[in-house]
Order: sequence, then C-alpha cells, then structure tokens
Amino acid sequence: MPSINESKILIIATNGFEQSELEFPRDQLRAKGATVHVATLDGKPIKGWEGADWGREAEADAKLEDIAFSDYDALVIPGGQINPDLLRVEPDVLKLVREFHDAGKTIAAVCHAPWVLVEAGIAKGREMTSYASIKTDVKNAGANWVDREVVADNGIVTSRKPDDLAAFVSKIVEEIEEGTHERKAA
Repeated sequence: MPSINESKILIIATNGFEQSELEFPRDQLRAKGATVHVATLDGKPIKGWEGADWGREAEADAKLEDIAFSDYDALVIPGGQINPDLLRVEPDVLKLVREFHDAGKTIAAVCHAPWVLVEAGIAKGREMTSYASIKTDVKNAGANWVDREVVADNGIVTSRKPDDLAAFVSKIVEEIEEGTHERKAA
C-alpha cells in the first residue's frame, strides 16, 4: 500500500477541462508529496475552461500513447463539459481507463468525467455521483447514482463539482493508500 508521498498519479485531460478540476487535484496531490503527471492526447499544453470562457493553459508531462498504466497508482479525470466529451470517444483513453480498472488501481472522475467511466464500461453496478446534468446517463449505464460530494466504490472515486474538490482529493488519497482493489475485469 503506497503512502501518498510515494505514489505516482496520472491526470488525463484535453482542451476544455474545468480549470479548478485539473489544477486543484494536481496541486494538492503534489503538495502532499505525490508525483503527478498530466497526459494529453498529443503531449502538448491544453487550455482550460473557467466560468464562461477559456481559461489558463496546463502544461503536459506526456503524450497519452506514451503512458504505461503500470507506472501509476491512480488515474484522475477532470470534468467540464468539453474535456470528458472529447476523451470518451478516444479508444486509447478508454483502453487506459479499463487497464487501471482491471489492475485494481484508483480511478477518480469529477463533474462530467464519469462519462468516460460510463463509456469505458466500468459504471455498471457501482455507487457513483456526478454533475447533476449527467445523472441520467450514469444511471442508464447501470450505476446507482447518489447526490453526495464524493463517493468511493472499491477504488472508483466520483465527485459532483468544483465545490467538492477538497473532499474529492481527500478520498483519492485514502483510496490510493488502501492499495489495489479487487474488481472483476471490465
């Protein structure tokens, strides 16, 4: 069971991520001593979304196709409407999510990012939360949707919105420090 200051965490995102939903977990997990890498589809910086307009860029540490899930203890997927909608149609993203899942590693998705978990086929039978506007999508995928700031189901962490990010990060730390989680393959 890795302590957070010995863990390695991957954030995957593309343009249109919710600014705080990438920056807050990245910065807080780094402050706790974790090594945190941001992977983008092309390995180039990406632009966030903040309020009603484009926000700041986030630097990329890696290109998605160069990532090996075995190098990481956890996967974090920021929300926003644009980011997860673009990620959920990328076969390499879905493959990576399933690899993390099948290896029992922590996977965390906030806001609209549970769309990616739905598309990867790992939502069915889980207790999950999300931004309210995708509640029906999560339920239709077979998850038990609940309205709580953060939910952890066997290492799958979901959260609703930016106001819940402190609880989201705390739960990510807890799930990583529990170690791997026994799950059926996706």
